[in-house]
Amino acid sequence: MAKKKVMNTVSTGLLVLLMLGLAGFGLTDFGGSVRNAATVGNAEITTNDFSRAYEGQINNFQRQTGQRLTPQQASAFGLERAALAQLVADAALENEAMEIGISVGDENVGAEIQQSPAFQGLSGDFDRSTYELALQQNGLSVSDFEARVRSDISEGLLRSAVAGGIETPSIFVDTLFNYARETRDVTWARLTNENLTEDVPAPTEAQLEEHHTANEAEFTQPETKSIRYAWLTPEMIAGDIQVDETQLRALYDERINEFQLPERRLVERLIYTTEEAATEAKARLDAGDATFEDLVAERGLSLENIDLGDATLADLGGAGDAIFALTEPGVAGPLPSNLGPALYRMNGILAAQETTFEEARDDLQTEAAAERARRIIFDTVPQVEDLLAGGADPALLAERTDMQEGRIEWNVDVFEGIAAYPGFRQLAATTVEGDFAQVVELDDGGIVTLTVDGVTPPTLRDLADVREEVIASWTVQATQDALEAQAERLAQGYRDGREMATLGSALSFDRAATRDRFIEGTPPNFTETLFEMEPGELRVLAADGDAWILRLETINAADASDPEAQVLKDAFAAQMAGELGGAISGAYTQALVDNTGVEINQAAINAVLSYGGGGGHGGM
Repeated sequence: MAKKKVMNTVSTGLLVLLMLGLAGFGLTDFGGSVRNAATVGNAEITTNDFSRAYEGQINNFQRQTGQRLTPQQASAFGLERAALAQLVADAALENEAMEIGISVGDENVGAEIQQSPAFQGLSGDFDRSTYELALQQNGLSVSDFEARVRSDISEGLLRSAVAGGIETPSIFVDTLFNYARETRDVTWARLTNENLTEDVPAPTEAQLEEHHTANEAEFTQPETKSIRYAWLTPEMIAGDIQVDETQLRALYDERINEFQLPERRLVERLIYTTEEAATEAKARLDAGDATFEDLVAERGLSLENIDLGDATLADLGGAGDAIFALTEPGVAGPLPSNLGPALYRMNGILAAQETTFEEARDDLQTEAAAERARRIIFDTVPQVEDLLAGGADPALLAERTDMQEGRIEWNVDVFEGIAAYPGFRQLAATTVEGDFAQVVELDDGGIVTLTVDGVTPPTLRDLADVREEVIASWTVQATQDALEAQAERLAQGYRDGREMATLGSALSFDRAATRDRFIEGTPPNFTETLFEMEPGELRVLAADGDAWILRLETINAADASDPEAQVLKDAFAAQMAGELGGAISGAYTQALVDNTGVEINQAAINAVLSYGGGGGHGGM
């Protein structure tokens, strides 16, 4: 079983390898003295290996973030180091497999290659010409590729031998399961300013000054960046775009169902199992012995469960004519439905609506122009990137393109204007003075690029400027302090034998509270505190101007006999075994790297990087 799993993993790896090459990564033989990027013992890492791995890192990053990378940015993110580290780890395993004599025969290599979808012809079977063509397009010889396959299978066998067969100790599983599934019963009360026995006095000037100084973070303006930006949104250019009348009419015809709505009824449908039951229910309704809501409740349903929304005559099938015959809200039935006899309550009549082309034209023009504007902006991106590469600033972009220049003093508390766009905020947060400008897409199809001209460090605002904020903050804190002291006095009384029922405030009781549960109306550390307590213990918590008294009633042990519990334990054991196996494999591989001679040919790596990672990465 373990061997089969390794084989499947290798097949996936081979397929990915070939697909990367076929996708146009442009593998190139750097040749001569720069053939190898590194050696690990007797295992070689070729420049093509490094090029392929580096390009893979870049494309993965771009797919995950949607952000295009320049070579400088890829280097700053350490993508070449990540690619090399993975290759060195794989080469260390390859070298160890050779050292201890792990290898596979030609039959296994052939079977592995023949089952790869990348080498199948039109018949779905292995095709030799497809195989040779794929290797040729990737700059690989048959012998080199098959040697790589043999090595990969050997590495997989070694990994399986190291990490396979790991079992999670039952005591470990039981301990963590019991910890995670244990619950608590708790009684608690919340004290607010309405429970204060004495009013909080107004603050003195000295108290405000002290509070202002002691809570600098609360009254400090965040780091602020002085930013010049250029941006272009569909709205900026859509007004100048005129869409051909023929296209507008075609768009209208495509969406005709939006513009021509038939007559409809707002309908609820209550289904019964038999015609007799439905008839009896309708008789009770007509006699005034029950309301429609009563009938719904008797069926164990709610009005949401039976709501059909707005329905057309066709939607209602055999019941349609009778329901559409009603001229005012009422109940009809029993009538047929696809689930059995039913009572239908009609709650409203929606007249047919028709929006002519002339009436819809302006909206269609706006939508079509906006869509075309988005395409124009997308096509503008390469021009903007070329201008930025030539050193253009936002002012020059505004002069040479349709982009508009702007300035903003931005920090994390500013959301007005362009700062409302998440794309701009992320770019502004990560850009520093001197960074190479990049183009980022906005969520409405627009684009923006920016330059940071200066940064103002976090600054404590003067008390005079934030006086009202300081007063409000001081009042909240003073109220919380007073309530916390009052709660402590009450809690001590309960510890001395007084009943919590005498509190005079509403008590809340929560049963079987879990560690991951948030109890509404409690502070953030309520559950964490609860699971630190012993039965009968009382504690006081304070937050956001309020205070809480909580008493732990009982600790409920996890029920390991529940069938669902056993399923969860088994799944947890399997997950932990996989993680332990991965950790052991990682540690083993690192030990091999540490104890094997690793030689890095930096000149070869630089040659690959200067070439563009084997095909460049300017696009997505």
